[in-house]
Amino acid sequence: MTIPVERIAHLARLSLSEREKERFSQQLRSILMYVEKLNELDTIGIEPTSHVIEMHNVMREDTLWSSLPSDSALANAPDRSGNFYRVPKIIE
Repeated sequence: MTIPVERIAHLARLSLSEREKERFSQQLRSILMYVEKLNELDTIGIEPTSHVIEMHNVMREDTLWSSLPSDSALANAPDRSGNFYRVPKIIE
């Protein structure tokens, strides 16, 4: 099995030594062999899952309350313009 470590390194803009190329080739080969072994499993009739363990999203109730007044939010601003923060121009 040819492992394209140099190609992957090029795409990721990484510079690898010969020692690293050999090491990563072995690691990638090992990973791909394991995935190939998983492909041998009979998964007919098994429902797909996105997580190994069952998970539930815990969300708070969406309630409305008043926000911080503009004057309070801008009280410590080093520079402001009306109800907005003034920041240095970064686009020319």
